[in-house]
Amino acid sequence: MGTFHHDKGELHGITVAVDTNGPEVYVGRCDTADDQHIVLLDVDVHAEGNDGRSKQEYLKRAAQFGAWKKHDRIVLPMDQVASVRRLGDFEV
Repeated sequence: MGTFHHDKGELHGITVAVDTNGPEVYVGRCDTADDQHIVLLDVDVHAEGNDGRSKQEYLKRAAQFGAWKKHDRIVLPMDQVASVRRLGDFEV
């Protein structure tokens, strides 16, 4: 049985995809999330069309093969977040 962090939220420790209102999408382990910020650990960032792939194409591939960590920790303001979904929810 794992360690429970009741004050961290239901997504604590889960790998999530955070889509923004801009061209970026983030994939990382959710540490905390509240009305103001979401904190991600071991994060990869993809910008729409940066490598010829859309956000959806990138997320589908990340769900299948995983993501490469580019940042240890990123804090995103919730007013920039369009959606937060478990990476495992994307079709492979």
